[in-house]
Amino acid sequence: MTSTLQVAWDERLTDYHFGPGHPLAPVRLELTMRLAHEFGLWNQPGVTVAAPALATDADLELVHEARYIAAVRTVSRWAEDVGARGLEPAQFRYARTFGLATADNPVFPGMHEASAVVAGATLAAARAVWPGVAEHGASIAGGMHHAMAHHASGFGVYNDVAIAIAWLLGQGAERVAYVDIDAHHGDGVQAAFYADPRVLTISLHEHPAAMFPFTGLPDETGGPGAEGSAVNVALPAGTGDASWLRAFHAIVPPLLRRFRPQVLVSQHGADTHRLDPLANLDLSIDAQRAANAAIHALAHDLAGGRWLLTGGGGYDLIHVVPRTWTHLLAEAAGQPIDPGTQTPAPWREYVARRTGLTAPEYMTDGAPAVFEPFESGYDPGRPIDQAIMATRKAIFPLHGLTSI
Repeated sequence: MTSTLQVAWDERLTDYHFGPGHPLAPVRLELTMRLAHEFGLWNQPGVTVAAPALATDADLELVHEARYIAAVRTVSRWAEDVGARGLEPAQFRYARTFGLATADNPVFPGMHEASAVVAGATLAAARAVWPGVAEHGASIAGGMHHAMAHHASGFGVYNDVAIAIAWLLGQGAERVAYVDIDAHHGDGVQAAFYADPRVLTISLHEHPAAMFPFTGLPDETGGPGAEGSAVNVALPAGTGDASWLRAFHAIVPPLLRRFRPQVLVSQHGADTHRLDPLANLDLSIDAQRAANAAIHALAHDLAGGRWLLTGGGGYDLIHVVPRTWTHLLAEAAGQPIDPGTQTPAPWREYVARRTGLTAPEYMTDGAPAVFEPFESGYDPGRPIDQAIMATRKAIFPLHGLTSI
């Protein structure tokens, strides 16, 4: 029997931890899974939770260079040996060659294994979805979309999303669409498939003029033989619910309908929220929830329900990530949570004990999450319409679509 949702989860996924003070704190995963549990999601019909295996070297080499994987292993072992005193100068220089031992990607004991578990979780979700074991597969610890073939980047050691997409291609998938709604450009996934017309990557992100990784302009459209396969929507800082949803619906559904993916892969970074400390967008929980629902519907409309979903960024650990990703998991389970619902009291009590902070009381920010469709009229004076049109002009003709 096909399940509705298979969730790849194991407490080992919280071992992916760059140390105290690093923004990517694994407590966000712990609180998300605890909140989903308190809502009873794991007891819903058709929902299964399974512990993933580590990705093997062969799995990792679907995207990453063998030399880089060996370096991660080596530096990981050094971190175990040197302990608190840190790497020796020669070791530090070697690690930096591969994007490690930086502020974004500090080294830590067990780094290779912890990173391989994250990659293994997203692979496990893909391996459930492709053969039809489950309609949807979730890897909430995944979404490390910045990691490159030969170096770590942006909190990512191994690019679990790209590895899973490469695995799908190896299984015979001919059209895989990737939709990235993180506040930061999905540069690592784009780079992995920039010259592969079988993969359509769509990233909506804050404009890269002042935002890491400083890429993702509309004129990045794909390599030779794959023109139009990379789609970038560079959103003005301060973009709020109505403008963000207007941009999403002006770009994503028309392109997916033309591409008709066999599998829809999505990255749901929660750092688009107005409270996020590392980005400058202005979304609410409610708009993020609406985006999740729209992506879910597109998976059913266009990909036969095959939907692989991951987490990603998100650095407000208490008020944003657990609520947004619990909404995402509930949506994928076919059990959406009314946004006006109170967060369960046991969860709020756990948050207080675990963090000393006060948890949000409701699953909503009280926002309407409504928008005017772009088709209602293009306004050249609106910054969001300028962003939409820049992408449509660059991409739509390459897919046989009109830009306006």
